[in-house]
Order: sequence, then C-alpha cells, then structure tokens
Amino acid sequence: MIYCGIDWAERTHDVALVDDTGQLLAKRHITDDAAGYRILLDLLAEYGDTEEDPIPVAIETSRGLLVAVLRTGKRQVFAINPMAAARYRDRHSVSRKKSDPGDALVLANILRTDMHAHRPLPQDSDLAQAVAVLARAQQDATWNKQQCANQLRSLLREYYPAALDAFAKWSNGLCRPEARELLRTAPTLTRAARLTRTQVQAALERAGRKRGIEAEAERLREVFRTEWAHQPPLVEDALGKQMLALLVQLEAACTAADDLAKAVEEVFPQHPDADVILSFPGLGVQLGARVLAEIGDDRSRFADARGLKAYAGSSPITRASGKKSSITRRWVKNDRLNHAGYLWAFSAITASPGAKAHCRRRRDDHGDWHAAAQRNLFNRLIGQLYHCLQHRKLFDEQTAFPIELAAAA
Repeated sequence: MIYCGIDWAERTHDVALVDDTGQLLAKRHITDDAAGYRILLDLLAEYGDTEEDPIPVAIETSRGLLVAVLRTGKRQVFAINPMAAARYRDRHSVSRKKSDPGDALVLANILRTDMHAHRPLPQDSDLAQAVAVLARAQQDATWNKQQCANQLRSLLREYYPAALDAFAKWSNGLCRPEARELLRTAPTLTRAARLTRTQVQAALERAGRKRGIEAEAERLREVFRTEWAHQPPLVEDALGKQMLALLVQLEAACTAADDLAKAVEEVFPQHPDADVILSFPGLGVQLGARVLAEIGDDRSRFADARGLKAYAGSSPITRASGKKSSITRRWVKNDRLNHAGYLWAFSAITASPGAKAHCRRRRDDHGDWHAAAQRNLFNRLIGQLYHCLQHRKLFDEQTAFPIELAAAA
C-alpha cells in the first residue's frame, strides 16, 4: 500500500510517497499549474496508481484546482486539519523544526497510521457541488450586505438620524431601493429638508415603487422637515460624501445578493433531493440550498443521523473526567450549516404546529431557554431530514411530531 502526502502552498507544492513500513519512496517539488499536476499524476502512476486502485492522498485543503485534479475517478482525498497535522509533527521531532518537504512526509504518515480515523472528501455530484458554490456565495453576499448596512446605519446615526427614522417603517430598511435612492438624492439632512414633493415622488418612482407614492412622499417630507440636530455645515458635507461611498458598496452588495439568489433559484430545483428538502417546514429555496450545500448528496458520507447532528453542531457534547461530568453545546461544527439550522428552526416554529408544540414542551417541561429549545428542534429536524433523504420520503407532520400534536389537540 502506497500513501501520498502533499504540502499545499500558493505557488508550489511538496509531494511525498511512503509505503506500509514508513519508508520514503519518492518526493517531488511541483508547481501549481498544469505541468505540475501532470508531474504529480505521472509520479503516482509510476508507483502503482491506477483507475481501479488509486493511491490515497492527504492534503491540508479541501478546495482548489489541485484537489479537483486529484478527485478524478475513485481516489480518496483526505483533507487533514492543519492543527491535527501540527500535532502529528510533534510525534516525530521534539526540536519543533518545520519544513515543507517534512510536512508532506507527515501527511503521508498520517494516512499510513490513522487513515481509518480520518474522513475522505465526500463524492458529491457535480450538480450538488454547483449548488454549494452558489448557495455559499449567496450566503456570503447576504452577510456582506448586512455588514455594509450596519456601517451605513452607524454613520447616519452620527449626522443624519432623520433618514433612519424615515426608513424605520420599511422592511429591510436601508437595503430597500427606495432608501438607497433617497440617500443618493439627499446625502445630508440639510438637502433632505429642501426636497419638494415632486422630487421625493420622482425618487420613489426611480426606485421602482408603484403604489402609495403620494402618501409616502408626504410622510417622508414631514420627517425630513422636523426639527433635528445638525452637524456643522462643512462636517455635514464631508460626512455626506463618506455616506455616498458606503452607499456604493451597499448597492453592489445588494445587487450581488439578488443575482446569486436568482442563480440558486434556477439550479437548486434541478437536484433530485430538492423535493425532499423543500417538503420540510421552514425550508425554502435559499435555505434549502444552503442545507444541501453543506450535507451534500453522498449517502455514505455520514454513517448515521448522529454523525450528521454532530457535524451540524445541534447535538450536545459530554465532557466527563473522574467525578465531574458536564453536557454543553458543541463548538466544533460546520458554522454555515449551524447558521442555516438556526434560521430553519426559527421558521419551522411558525410553519409547523408540531414544531411549535415541541419547543413549548422543551421550555415548559425541561426548562430550556429559547435558544436551547430551538437548537433541540433543529437537532430533531436534521435527524428527520437524514432519514427522509436515505429512504426518499417526504416530510409528514403526523409522523414527525405525533406526541406534540396529540398534546396540542
């Protein structure tokens, strides 16, 4: 049996091959381009790598062109955590020396000694990987949009509180097209107070508003013309220019989030697991795509539902030593899936009577706080999703929450 370890870097990579006894068979220094990948594949083939019996590879990353090249065929690629690799390095040397060829050798020896303790990268379909790329990008764009909105809100509070009061009635607040258009038209409170009814109506129409323009324009003019505290004129103008710069970033983030959301809506329904995922209460297209992106469609990835729950961070963890024992929430988890699970459970409480009764029972009978009850609901839902995906079944309310529905009745 031959094992391969690759120390990944931005421009070059170090490769090491070892056998069952730990003897170093070969080592190479390759570049991060097509020529380097060809040298790597030729080296693996020289030592017995075939399509039916490929050599397993350990590397400290799970993405990139190098990983995509290695994952062709049936080859198992193990993404080793850099912290775990550092602990393995201490087993062979106490001098704390480090080198890239040495790290490649350490990674190869990790597979030689403890390959059973590490999990290879899942064999997800190309469609599932495409959904993962779009869903994660849309999630990042949403977070970036919220971050830009928070920065803009903080700046407006310093010199333009009338805008925050005027947009507080609208859902999504500063992220709405009407709010962005009005801020572009009147970047300071002094200019906003001088807006005429016609100018406000024109700004609302440019933003795409169709109904209630006259009444909304009158309300906005009353808010802007109310007595507010002002910064000095020069300072107010400077803050207005800073606000316009932040507004450009917010508009770009909103556009990116909307475009990626449309792309997810086009791709996600094409996946065979979409109908099962969308049958669950609280899961729509965007949130369902995020769940699919993190769990994938490789049915052998998780041995049972407990593994998926631990991966999602919904199941508790027990720490016991001697006479001490504590049960706490899990901190090492997939943060993206855990965040999607929080939104999923929050929406399921409204969409499912059984889920709502389950949370109420956790709070009344077990004394859970709201967050703990919601996390327990996510733990139950993710286990039910695992069962439904394994057996190709849709969600059924009576089967999922029989006790809670009977108690509620």
